[in-house]
Amino acid sequence: MIETVAQVLIDGASEDLTFSYVVPSDLKVTPGVRVTVPLRGRNALGTVISVGEQDTSVLKYTLKPIATLVSGEAFLTPGLMKLANWISGYYLCAIESVFRTMLPKPSRGEKEKRKLAKFVKVVADADSATREEVKTRAKKQWEILEYLEKNGETLLATLSGEAGFGRASIKSLNERGLVDIFEKIVTRDPTAGIEYVESKSLTLNDEQAESLKMVEASMDSVYAGEKPVPILLYGVTGSGKTEVYLQAIERAVEMGKGAIVLVPEIALTPQTADRFKQRFAAIQDQVAILHSNLSEGERHDEWRKVLDHKARIVIGARSAIFSPIRNLGLIVVDEEHESSYKQDTVPRYQARDLAVVRAHLEKCPVVLGSATPSLESWKNVETGKYALSQMKLRIDDRNLPLIRVIDMRTEARKQKGGMAILSSKLRELVDQRLENGEQTILFLNRRGFARNILCPECGYVANCKHCATTMTVHRGEDRLICHICGFSQMPPRKCPDCSSKSIVNAGYGTEKVEEVLNKVFKSARIQRVDTDTMRKKNQLRDTLSAFKAKKIDILLGTQMIAKGLHFPNVTLVGILNSDVGLHIPDFRAGERTFQLLTQVAGRAGRGELEGEVIVQTYTPHHPAIQFGRHHDFDGFAEQELAMRRQFGHPPYLHMALITVRSVHKERADFSLKTLHARLKRSLPDDIKLTEPLPSPLERSHDQWRFQIILKSVNARVIAAHIREILKDLTFPADVIVTTDMDPYMMS
Repeated sequence: MIETVAQVLIDGASEDLTFSYVVPSDLKVTPGVRVTVPLRGRNALGTVISVGEQDTSVLKYTLKPIATLVSGEAFLTPGLMKLANWISGYYLCAIESVFRTMLPKPSRGEKEKRKLAKFVKVVADADSATREEVKTRAKKQWEILEYLEKNGETLLATLSGEAGFGRASIKSLNERGLVDIFEKIVTRDPTAGIEYVESKSLTLNDEQAESLKMVEASMDSVYAGEKPVPILLYGVTGSGKTEVYLQAIERAVEMGKGAIVLVPEIALTPQTADRFKQRFAAIQDQVAILHSNLSEGERHDEWRKVLDHKARIVIGARSAIFSPIRNLGLIVVDEEHESSYKQDTVPRYQARDLAVVRAHLEKCPVVLGSATPSLESWKNVETGKYALSQMKLRIDDRNLPLIRVIDMRTEARKQKGGMAILSSKLRELVDQRLENGEQTILFLNRRGFARNILCPECGYVANCKHCATTMTVHRGEDRLICHICGFSQMPPRKCPDCSSKSIVNAGYGTEKVEEVLNKVFKSARIQRVDTDTMRKKNQLRDTLSAFKAKKIDILLGTQMIAKGLHFPNVTLVGILNSDVGLHIPDFRAGERTFQLLTQVAGRAGRGELEGEVIVQTYTPHHPAIQFGRHHDFDGFAEQELAMRRQFGHPPYLHMALITVRSVHKERADFSLKTLHARLKRSLPDDIKLTEPLPSPLERSHDQWRFQIILKSVNARVIAAHIREILKDLTFPADVIVTTDMDPYMMS
């Protein structure tokens, strides 16, 4: 007997479980559809991964039918199904965990959760005699009818709230058959209340026009049956990369296709989204926004706009790469070098790399833009895997900002000891900007008041009791807080070890700097931007809007304000401690410092006025700082790649980081040594394996952590070897083993 049979991947299993089910004739089932199926006496949720004809009469068992459809349409497009398979194989994770990541939470249950609201509308064919009676005898009810006839169907809450009509009158009209009260789905809009005035395309300079021409040629190559080559758009800060993106996407939309734009920080999303909303304001709901600052409901509704083909342009952080756009015409990854594109939980994907893979699978161009490209992308240009388009000039022939490096060792001696926060040169320049009505951005990538507390008598330092790290002082909350696990406690008033009362704060964070700024620049309007101050919804958008409107003189913040933002009146940028993140056990520390320094510096001089940057450092001769000072990416990349090649680091080799963790130190250590021995026993010749060692962050969230690293030119060889060994190994219940392919954090 030939029947239609679907393969269904069951939700929630620790390993991928796929079972066959007969498709009932009254159900339309396609790959990517969510279903409920009978499983061991209960109904289970699952995703259909394939559908085909099968002779079920030859089977020794009877296949059960699919019970219900969660929704009539496929939540996962064919392109996303292919991408999920690729992610599972490359990043060594279950496909079910990938599907879970791709789908917003409200769409994962037995019934898709949609927001319903009650509406009221006039009944078109209502009894005329009843209408006349209301008109002559019930003035309030007649006013309601007039209001509805003028405004159309209206939310019941609006009618009884803003419009000021009583619910009793509305109910009476409903009972008389003059109005209908009904429920329907409403869409939550994260940009509701913001009016966008349509903007026009700007005239491109020669470099922008050449870059756009390259992207458009890549689009045209798809129609010619060719595979488009990824394009690295290397443009200095302020060179107008966003306008190139906009005009390329306009071309994609004209061709009837969609586009995805990835931005690395939530801080960038409002400003980028505003520019896109303005450019495409003529078409309602053309742009969808997806990022973690939205509520679950808002994210789901934005995702729904894409699924329903209402929105063809998606802007968001890394998870936006999973947007269900069917006819994809272009993917843009802005600030492609950013480490925030790397997911730190399962599946541990790199969104930039997935953008390239998805573009390959769906045969569409992909543009990777940056003023400081990642060395992985730069090497791909050198080997011919990527095409290169360069924009070396700022728009309107504006100059790159002058960067001055201040040696804080000398400054500390000038200020008679202690840790200086503001150098005399930086104070002088901030004063000048305040006098001239210009704005300043001060950057410090460390939140809190002080890095820690210290006893000068016995050397006591406050460590987290759950993690192998120190705790940060937060003066506003009067707490010591661990930035790893979130544990907090009251700061001691005297040393817990020696009872000395001379306990002091060590180091400084943005909270301390804000206090100093308010004392030094008493008349200035100062705003701090970090995760401690930007907790309320839309607070970040409002703060950046106020800064753009020149209602704030000095913007102090962490990496939330470090890149991608455009403020024409900012003429001074101060980097207060460029050494944060430079001296850590990570081979990418120099690259990250160079990128951050260049990106932060790029916020200055983006308008008519010249920009200036002050870099405060205790290691002024470090290559990352010296190359950054001269805006010399080529020089930095050349020396850094030479070092990476010599020591066998990415991008010359792929890496896999295996971490074993447990609340029991000995079990974690023993489990890793056992795994290491198995991996080593049948190790392929082209894989290098390190010895088992404690992780740089040896203890986190009460768990002890040990790690090994595998390296090879071929990532697939590493993945295959790890998968083969792990499938035959079992670990104690309290031991957790994780594998991170192409890791970005080595701790």
